[in-house]
Amino acid sequence: MNIQRRHFTQGMAAAALLGTTSLVWAADTVKIGYVSPQTGALASFGEADKWVIDQMKIAFKDGIVIGGKKHEVQIILKDSQSNPNRAGEVANDLILKDKVALLLTAGTPETANPVSDAAELNEVPCISSVVPWQPWFFGRQGNPKSGFDWTYHLFWGLEDVIANFTNGWKSLPTNKKVGALFPNDGDGNAWGDKELGFPKPLKQMGFGLTDPGRFQSGTQDFSAQIAAFKRDGVEIVAGVIIPPDAKTFLTQARQQGFKPKVVTFGKAIMHPLAIEALGDLGEGLTTEVWWSPAHPFKSSLTGQSSQSLAEAYEASSRKQWTQPLGFAHALFEVASDALKRSKSLKPADVRNAVASSKLKTVVGDVAWGGQGPFKNVSKTPLVLGQWSKGKKFKYELTIVNNEAAPAIPLGGKLKPL
Repeated sequence: MNIQRRHFTQGMAAAALLGTTSLVWAADTVKIGYVSPQTGALASFGEADKWVIDQMKIAFKDGIVIGGKKHEVQIILKDSQSNPNRAGEVANDLILKDKVALLLTAGTPETANPVSDAAELNEVPCISSVVPWQPWFFGRQGNPKSGFDWTYHLFWGLEDVIANFTNGWKSLPTNKKVGALFPNDGDGNAWGDKELGFPKPLKQMGFGLTDPGRFQSGTQDFSAQIAAFKRDGVEIVAGVIIPPDAKTFLTQARQQGFKPKVVTFGKAIMHPLAIEALGDLGEGLTTEVWWSPAHPFKSSLTGQSSQSLAEAYEASSRKQWTQPLGFAHALFEVASDALKRSKSLKPADVRNAVASSKLKTVVGDVAWGGQGPFKNVSKTPLVLGQWSKGKKFKYELTIVNNEAAPAIPLGGKLKPL
């Protein structure tokens, strides 16, 4: 039974109880489901979510008006446990048991993809983020001609991360030999894809690529990869790995005398806690920056600038700002805007409101149907950052290349390791 049919049946039952033939589509409470990794290897991606949800409870304290009727807002957070199977299970629970009107999800393909798949299958609108659009779209077997009917995504793509990585590398004197660390997961397979990922554009730009092949996340031995990099004279290492793998690789590289000039990781080193766990191994590492206090955007929901949002988080959580903070906030900005514009709580009406979004958010402009490669994808800007010892915190992330998004200000220059 699809969601529209289920809602119709529930409406008829409610009408029968009231002794009337009118259908009651809207309940007094609108439920928003949110799925992210709160525990497990990817927990750093969900570190700020509970704080953002507490912030949203204040923003929604007076309810929101949907289709002319005021509704209280209930946000239900579910932990994917960094496990794709678990992510799908809790998404189904939110849809079938909690009967959410809208699903939100973020935190790598291992969470966002199965949640989006559950939403698409059950015909419930879903907004996802914190996955490059290629592993989200093609990893779910998306058809470029038709796209998806119920799931919408906001984030950057592999073309953006490749541009930022290579812009940084070109600014330093190296032999342009790159060693790849691409695991056997949604991100790694996309980054290593010969057509969609790094190999083709690197070759076109004159970079040599040593790719020893896929490995399982959580491996305890990178000796084979290090040996291959040393053999080929690699001076640049690039990868998309989980934080524990970054520590294992960097520790073993030092032990085995491998000293590249640049190490640029996606996923593993975007979070302050991950860098602190690396200690001096983390100093000078580079990574993509999707959001920071320096980004010149503000929230459509709270009016906070990127800077003030980061400061509010740091003041109340006593933790350093983290990149997923901005996107968790932005997901609720888009959700709030779409629900307020929706004609009703019918799934199709909510979906249509999401699809027609045109909103300036704390992570940049969000609009589907023209601001991305497909109707379901809205791209956000990306720059390159480098970790160094900080003044306020032990390590701080500085934007060192903004060629791909000049509106986001530089904070310094890229330095070799």
